[in-house]
Amino acid sequence: MTLDEIRMLAAGLGHPVVTGEPESESAGRFPDGRRYRVEIPSCEGPTVMAAVLDEASRRGVRVDRVSQGSGIMMLTDDEIATMVRLGREHDVEVCLFLGPRGAWDTGGQAKVSAAVGGAARGNASVAASLADAARACDLGVRSLLVGDLGVLELLGRMKADGTLPDDLVLKTSVLMPLGNGPTAALYERVGATSLNISTDLTIGQIAEIRAATTAPIDMYVEVPDDQGGSVRMYEVAEVVRVAAPVYLKLGVRNAPNIYPSGQHVAAVAEALGRERVRRAELVLRLLAELAPELVDASVPARASA
Repeated sequence: MTLDEIRMLAAGLGHPVVTGEPESESAGRFPDGRRYRVEIPSCEGPTVMAAVLDEASRRGVRVDRVSQGSGIMMLTDDEIATMVRLGREHDVEVCLFLGPRGAWDTGGQAKVSAAVGGAARGNASVAASLADAARACDLGVRSLLVGDLGVLELLGRMKADGTLPDDLVLKTSVLMPLGNGPTAALYERVGATSLNISTDLTIGQIAEIRAATTAPIDMYVEVPDDQGGSVRMYEVAEVVRVAAPVYLKLGVRNAPNIYPSGQHVAAVAEALGRERVRRAELVLRLLAELAPELVDASVPARASA
C-alpha cells in the first residue's frame, strides 16, 4: 500500500490522519462553557490537598480537580471523608486511584515496563479494585482513577446497572496507553468519561483523539520523569485550541516518586503539591500571553502572588 492508501484506509474507518497543523480548533467545552480546567495530580491525602488549596488561594489559581496516585486502599475512611469535604467546600473534583496494580504485585513484567504498571494482575486484583470503587463511592467520592481496561469496562457496567452512581467520573490513568483516536473511542465506549492521553503526542495527534471522542482530555503539560519528563508549557495555547475540553495537568520533573505515600513522606508530598500549583500559575500566565482569546473569563488570566 502507498502512504495515501494507508491514510485513506484509516479515514474510511472513521479516523483520518491529521497532517501538518490542525485546520480548526475544537468546539468542545465543559458543561460550564469553559475550554480548559486545571488538575493537580499526586494529591495524596487531606494534608496535601489542604496545602494545594492554600497555595492556590495565595496565587489566585483556580484548581478544578485533584487526583491521587497511591490508591484508595492507602487512605483511611476519615482521610477520604476529609478530602470529599474539602472538595465540596472548594468546588474541586476529588479523583482517587483504585489501589491494586501490577507494579506493586509479584509480577516481574511490571518491574521493567511502566506500560503495565497500572494493570490488575489476576481476577483477585480486579475484585479488589471493584471493592475499592464501592468503598470510595460509599464515602462520597464521585471520581475514580482507573489503570486497567478490564476494570474500566466492569465499572462502566456497574454504573449502567445502578450498582455505582450514575454521575461517577471514570478517569483513565496515564498508565493506560492512549496514543490514538480508535483507542480513545474504545475507552469511552467501555465507560471512560475523562481520558488521560499519552504524554508525548504531537498537536496533530491530540487533534485526532479529540475528533474521536467528546470526553474531556487530560494532558500533562509538565510530565513526571517516569512518564517521559517533557516540559510543554509553550504548547499550552495549541493544546487548548485543539483539545478542548481539556484538563491541563501539572506534574513536576526532577521530583521523587512518592507512591505509595504516607506520613513518612508527608513534607515532600506537600511541597510537591504546592510546586504543582506554582507550575499551574506559570502555565496560565503563558496561556494569557500567547493566546488571550483562549482564556476563559471565569479563570484568572494572571495569578497574583
